[in-house]
Amino acid sequence: MKLLGTMEVRDNELYIGGVASTELVKNYGTPLYVIDEKLVRNTCKSYYDAFKVKEGKNRVAYAGKAFLPMEMCRIINEEGLCLDVVSGGELFTAYKAGFPLEKVFFHGNNKSHEEIKLGINLGVGTFVVDNLYEIELIDKYAKEKNVVQNIYFRITPGIEAHTHDYIQTGQIDSKFGFTIDSEALDFAIKTAKEKENIKLIGIHAHIGSQIFDIEPYGDLVRLMFTLAKRIRDEFDIDITDVDLGGGIGVYYTDEDEPKSAQQFCETIVNKAEEIAKELRMEVPRLVIEPGRSVIGNAGSTLYTIGAIKSVLDIRKYVSIDGGMTDNIRPALYNAAYECALANRMNDEEKEVVTVAGKCCESGDILLKDVEINKVNSGDILVVPTTGAYGYSMSNNYNKTPKAAVVSVMDGNTKVMCRRQSYEELIQLEN
Repeated sequence: MKLLGTMEVRDNELYIGGVASTELVKNYGTPLYVIDEKLVRNTCKSYYDAFKVKEGKNRVAYAGKAFLPMEMCRIINEEGLCLDVVSGGELFTAYKAGFPLEKVFFHGNNKSHEEIKLGINLGVGTFVVDNLYEIELIDKYAKEKNVVQNIYFRITPGIEAHTHDYIQTGQIDSKFGFTIDSEALDFAIKTAKEKENIKLIGIHAHIGSQIFDIEPYGDLVRLMFTLAKRIRDEFDIDITDVDLGGGIGVYYTDEDEPKSAQQFCETIVNKAEEIAKELRMEVPRLVIEPGRSVIGNAGSTLYTIGAIKSVLDIRKYVSIDGGMTDNIRPALYNAAYECALANRMNDEEKEVVTVAGKCCESGDILLKDVEINKVNSGDILVVPTTGAYGYSMSNNYNKTPKAAVVSVMDGNTKVMCRRQSYEELIQLEN
């Protein structure tokens, strides 16, 4: 297993943020999400610096769907990032955390009346508009509030990134956005221009997630700048902002070769300057929306190993006290991870096992045929890179309470989300 961030091995035991795994388990139980706060902050700083946010040119918006407790809102705000939300719940979380809502981008392909009203009433900076229906709703509620609401149009650019089908979003056949260079887009631009309580200031595109090849982002810059120029020339609308989404991949296994935040940002910034010069236009303010690459490697999950079952000449099953309720990605699209025994990192005797979750589902398999140190019941299993889409996609299947989330830094711990109790599990029921 690759050590990430502040991970280190002391006396045969895994430490994260200067805290021993056994101490974390003793104090907070398992399953337990552990967030390496120093790695989160360092990654935010890398994006902030490399994307020239300090110079006032561009913006980095953290994609909250990856992981968004209130404490995460506070961290990204302290590090100078904006925030991308996709629901009323995420927006309300940001509001309750004291996040400045003028720095929020509100996404979603089917925002409800209630969500749009909430966003306008709370003062969301920018709505990212997906369709004509939403234009009418935003204009209606902005008029009631007597405000002019800034919007971007979400564009489907026709770029198919090499990633899993479920997390591709840039291809033409997508539920998201207006197809680039289409009659529908032109009609939407004309419609927005006629509205008194809407101001179209930007265009947005997102080509997918867990992408390792930077080249598609260069193609995206060209398409979006060309579109921005066309909107200016044909509709007399100045597109001041171009949002290129997120999607940069992270390390999960040794098959992954992700680019750094610096490489990602420099490629976009340099390409933007080159293409703007070629098109004889000013470089718009650029926005990117990293989510997984900010929080993914910073999160790990600790489990306690229980039952162990050997099927002769076939497989050895090692069962943990979590599974698809705290990490549904392997069951959903065969996501791969690494793992290790956090309490015995350097033991020499190895074996191949399949790590099974505790849910009453045959598909609740977290890792299949992985080599780790010889396992005993009571050992602590660590699965790294669960910061993104672990807690945020967790669920109560089989009436399983949600796990706790603890951040660690410089030997200190902080509860970001406490463990759900059985009483809290049924509190909405009659």
